[in-house]
Amino acid sequence: MNTKETSADKTKYRLAEAAKKCMAASGTDAMTVTQIVQTCGVTRQTFYRNFQDKYDLINWYFDKLLLESFAQMGDGLTVYEGLTRKFEFIQKERVFFAGAFRSDDHNSLREHDYELILDFYTQLIRRKTGRQPEENILFPLRLYCRGSIDMTVEWIFAPKEKTPEQMAALLVSAFPAPVTELFRQLGVLR
Repeated sequence: MNTKETSADKTKYRLAEAAKKCMAASGTDAMTVTQIVQTCGVTRQTFYRNFQDKYDLINWYFDKLLLESFAQMGDGLTVYEGLTRKFEFIQKERVFFAGAFRSDDHNSLREHDYELILDFYTQLIRRKTGRQPEENILFPLRLYCRGSIDMTVEWIFAPKEKTPEQMAALLVSAFPAPVTELFRQLGVLR
């Protein structure tokens, strides 16, 4: 946490740490808000002032961990470098991600990750081109984003993991041809 974080941010991080402990003990689906607040030492009211439910907390923490790696792509990093940083974050927080990705609830991390990744790529295209991606780019990009989540989840649970660099290289090589061509034109792929 940086020094500019508010008291609410500190509370959210404390709740996230408590959730990680609960996820490790009982799994995401079995984890309850009551367990989280008891582990954290706060009231349910404090929890609900900050989050709608346990999945909102998980998604918030996921955003905090990964948005920085994606934001840096806009600062001159390539897609490969951004994905490498994403996998480094996931590797450091493996317990959290293993618990979070086990859940298939409608508000789960898988769906949130999909929305976040797709939004990142569409915003990147919009920022670089000044317009929304057309359907000939958007459809394969949506398909790619769904598959990349499944491969990320598989990597988290794989007994012999690949390095973050290897995963990033594999995901970059899996971009559909129209997306690869566009990203090369935009200077975000080498």
